Amino acid sequence: MLILTELEYKMLVPASKKSMYLGNAILIVALAAMAAAAYYFLKDNMPVIAGILACVAVCVVYLLVRPILYYRFYRYAITDDRIDVRQGVIIRTHTVVPIERLHQVEVVRGPINSIFGLSNVKVTTAGGVADIKFLEQAVAESIVDELNTVINRIIRDRNAHA
Repeated sequence: MLILTELEYKMLVPASKKSMYLGNAILIVALAAMAAAAYYFLKDNMPVIAGILACVAVCVVYLLVRPILYYRFYRYAITDDRIDVRQGVIIRTHTVVPIERLHQVEVVRGPINSIFGLSNVKVTTAGGVADIKFLEQAVAESIVDELNTVINRIIRDRNAHA
């Protein structure tokens, strides 16, 4: 049985932090707009305004710190038999997907990630979906090509033994 060591896990590329910060900046602007609207409509109720502003302040701090922590804790590894993703800031998750269970593999490029030349690899199994996030586009394409080759080989082997 193969046991992965920390050295076999790959980290995110530095551009991933920029992508996260840009996405979070958009959220911060939306939060500021909602706080301004709340102030406009509720200006006579200062305790409610103070509560809203406190919540907004906590969210803004989280959105500013999250990219640093996410970048630090995110790891992924792809072996001959599985995809292993560790991620999370407040809630840490460890997802292991057996390669032989894959149904579909695709590259997903959102508008913000595209600005920084990044993509996600989305793998679908009968049990759900897993993502390998913030990969350079060439790396994502390469992973998808390799996983598709492995999936096709597994299918051919199964059909040959059937």
